[in-house]
Amino acid sequence: MMCRGNGGEPIFWSDADRELFIKTLDEACGRCGWRIHAFVLMGNHYHLLLETPEANLVAGMKWLQGTYTQRFNSRNKRWGHLFQGRYKALVIDGDSGAYFSTVAGYIHLNPARAKLFDLQAENLESYCWSSYPLYLDPAKRPEWLCVDRVLGEFQWLDDSSGRKQYREYMQSRVLELACCDDPSEYDVRWKSIRRGWFLGDDAFGKALLGRIDDAMAGKQRSSFSGEQVRSHDEVEAERLVRRGLAALGLTEESLDLLKKNCPEKYAVAWLVRRQTCVRNDWIVHRLSMGKGTNFATFLKRMEEGNFGAEYFYQIKKLIE
Repeated sequence: MMCRGNGGEPIFWSDADRELFIKTLDEACGRCGWRIHAFVLMGNHYHLLLETPEANLVAGMKWLQGTYTQRFNSRNKRWGHLFQGRYKALVIDGDSGAYFSTVAGYIHLNPARAKLFDLQAENLESYCWSSYPLYLDPAKRPEWLCVDRVLGEFQWLDDSSGRKQYREYMQSRVLELACCDDPSEYDVRWKSIRRGWFLGDDAFGKALLGRIDDAMAGKQRSSFSGEQVRSHDEVEAERLVRRGLAALGLTEESLDLLKKNCPEKYAVAWLVRRQTCVRNDWIVHRLSMGKGTNFATFLKRMEEGNFGAEYFYQIKKLIE
């Protein structure tokens, strides 16, 4: 779970704001029965590795972000939106693979990637606004923070030995990051966290798509809430992106190497725009199109045959 500040602006102006967020998160966990497996508070965004035993994610997140916004505005004498639209949710397969520990590591290493402390001279726990220091100090750990799942994927227990092993492992990764030219590319699995909509094997992804298709089958879109429709559209959009890339002989890796406004990207964008109702900014972000300047103009030119006709016709065959 991740959400950024509106327009990329900070969502924490001081440590007091961070304490306020954690207090609000504590209340949300009490209200919703949530279990938090990892969290980090950065300058303009936060991450949560969140488990919802009850089907209350949407309601709970609405309360969490709405309540924190009200409290933040009151404290800092401001008004208006604080967060940038809907949070990003990544569905994680908790039954197989080391997916929990992968996401927890991604979250805990956020301050190291951003170099918010001296990676060579200080330890990761010196950044106190994450769950990582609480992993190491059970006396300060809130009831809603669960560490067994992550430690268990390493075959470690929540005891002095297991916590020491986790600390040594994470500190070794910090030192590796310190020597890495591009910290964001240090772990190849992180790309799936940043860009994907689920984290698991292909069978897990297909099962999720099947459940969504079953839920929408034979029903009017109007019978679903805005959140449900948007979630379904984003899943369908992700599937169309993969189909479009395959039709053009592209991979995720080659997509990153293409220019931001290349016709191949606009051809895939046209497919997603034609078949779903996802927002333009979702498409632009997913296809790494920069700011998407003149996005609608380029799509219109493509439909008129004045831009990227070769790629457009290949993509158009997918829906004919």
